[in-house]
Amino acid sequence: MSFLDFAALDAATLHREPFDYIVVPWFLKPEALDAVISDYPSIRVPGNLDLDGLEYGQAFQTLLDELDSAEFAEHIGRKFGIDLRACPKTVTVRNYCEPSDGNIHTDHWSKVITVLVYPNREWTHEEACLRLMRSKSDIEDYAVEVKPEYGTLLAFRRTGHSYHGHRRFEGERRMIQVNWLRSSKIARAVQQLDRFSTRMMKRVQRLAGI
Repeated sequence: MSFLDFAALDAATLHREPFDYIVVPWFLKPEALDAVISDYPSIRVPGNLDLDGLEYGQAFQTLLDELDSAEFAEHIGRKFGIDLRACPKTVTVRNYCEPSDGNIHTDHWSKVITVLVYPNREWTHEEACLRLMRSKSDIEDYAVEVKPEYGTLLAFRRTGHSYHGHRRFEGERRMIQVNWLRSSKIARAVQQLDRFSTRMMKRVQRLAGI
């Protein structure tokens, strides 16, 4: 049995404003949510982490396998009208937010499609709901706000104006991020270097108490 509701993904409306995106509540099926949360990686630090070196259970591995499948890429590609078969893919995972997270940004230029899946139960905080922005400078100027709860999927096409962010939050906020990248090896190398630089900058800021 699939953990993912592909029928709901196919039925989701592709919104065009402020940029192309879809939201699929309960994309992670209700009967799978608790198992995935129980088997989620034990992560004690903030930031998006690569899967290498993380330990997790079978339910989380099953979810990863489905997110890494050609079927998932086909459904996402068809929704956005993009052939993703030749695009490299990265998968990262997060367990905690820190106060420096959530700044408005567009995602790295090497990315084609960003997918976020939120294996959390009900989100009761006002903060850290992802906002798709009309403005690059005002966190209150947003078109839609997505709660990171109940296995919701958010996917969007990366553009020069795909601004998104959230209000400051510190605490547990599970998220799996899947990105399809431009097929250029240079694009992928630059993206990895920029991610490393961001992690190092945040580490320095934490040590300095900034």
